[in-house]
Amino acid sequence: MVNIIQTRYDQLYINGEWVKPVSGKSLPVYNPATGEVLARVAAGEKEDAQAAIRAARQAFDCGEWRNYSLRKRGQLLNQLANKIEENASFLSELETMNNGKTIKEAKIDIESTIQTFRYYAGLTTIQLEETLEVEAPLTSKIVREPIGVCAQIIPWNYPLLMAAWKLAPALAAGNVCILKPSEFTPLTAIHLFEYMDELDFPKGVVNLLNGTGIEVGAPLVESNLVDKIAFTGGTATGKTILTSAVGNLKKVSLELGGKSANIIFNDADFETALDYGMFAIFNNSGQVCSAGSRLLVERGIYDRYVNKLVERTKKIRVGNGMNSLSQMGPLINERQLEKVLNYVEIGKKEASLACGGTRLENDELKNGYFISPTIFTDVYPDALIAQEEIFGPVLCIIPFEGEEEAIKIANGTPYGLASGIFTLDVSKAERVSKSIRAGVIWINTYEQTLIEGPWGGYKESGIGRELGTYGLEQYTEVKHVINNMEIKPTGWFD
Repeated sequence: MVNIIQTRYDQLYINGEWVKPVSGKSLPVYNPATGEVLARVAAGEKEDAQAAIRAARQAFDCGEWRNYSLRKRGQLLNQLANKIEENASFLSELETMNNGKTIKEAKIDIESTIQTFRYYAGLTTIQLEETLEVEAPLTSKIVREPIGVCAQIIPWNYPLLMAAWKLAPALAAGNVCILKPSEFTPLTAIHLFEYMDELDFPKGVVNLLNGTGIEVGAPLVESNLVDKIAFTGGTATGKTILTSAVGNLKKVSLELGGKSANIIFNDADFETALDYGMFAIFNNSGQVCSAGSRLLVERGIYDRYVNKLVERTKKIRVGNGMNSLSQMGPLINERQLEKVLNYVEIGKKEASLACGGTRLENDELKNGYFISPTIFTDVYPDALIAQEEIFGPVLCIIPFEGEEEAIKIANGTPYGLASGIFTLDVSKAERVSKSIRAGVIWINTYEQTLIEGPWGGYKESGIGRELGTYGLEQYTEVKHVINNMEIKPTGWFD
């Protein structure tokens, strides 16, 4: 098991230096599988946030970073990817211990983190400029420039990967960054900044603020010296951020909640649909914004599908993520466990509980935040458990008849992040995908996220897109340069 070296855990990274928080306070960080304190980390407050903002502002306005060549920025991102790769085993184990996810899931996350930095290192070579054909003597070009100071607030479900999703495109575009990890899962982010500290990033270009949303998140959102906020998390918090960011009309991108519909038609490949029906909700213990938490099953196969799904779900091995035999880990903390169990109690009054729904408290798991994989059947589309994001391993199975009803149910929540469609009929898949209002549609698969393509949602699932060139554009301002090549007076007032 990884040996945690706590050399920097009690410090923040501001203006190229590791510094103690002004208050000297710290926060405990827990292992969700055991309930034990893994470490104590620096608890930043408003003064620390203001120091990071000043450093970032100075680095952008007067520093050398945005004038770095595209090639040099790309080289730095590749060097960072190399350091993550060299420490992949350590980071995977640390992510598992801090987040609770299985070691298999953590390894996939770290590999995706590496690939994200490499992808955006490659994109630094792309000139995001466009020349327009206009009438002489004018010339016209459209250029993209960095926005400036970007404050990035990331969640606890994919700690290091979400840091990469934010930092990589922002830095590739020439911005400076202030990263606020979740106070529940800051450990791998601290090591990421140790790696960056070893590289040639100028002072103030990357800053790390550990602490709570109230103490350091709010000052970042409200500051008129911050040009952009990028946030991944719950919809309610996203709305608060959007309101608080109006002071200087800063740019805001939000990747928020979901209640995604996973639609299984009668003609689906049964075993494939069964496999992905489980994966879509029980992966990462259901703590995924795009989780297929609403499983829509067509009447013709409903009974057979549900019976098989419940049978297989009961066999899922829940345990400490460091155990290679575990297939599902704990929830992040006691509060999240209580929230999920509360929804289970609500669900018992709205639908039929087919399996799960209990806290697991045997000798090995009793101190952790474990819950058995949970399935509700015959759920009404407007039931509370089918409308609100639970963010845990709780599946709502909803029967339907035909395409029209499936589409209506799928679109029948305030969210629109993702959706799955399982059918062997290519034309049907195309029709349904066009009708579902969601930012990501998977056909005969689920949770296959590609770095090269856009990620984000419709409706209350967010604003803007991450990943691909779309993610890079979110960190740029568009400037239209019109040049008169025939320099002489207009004669307008002659």
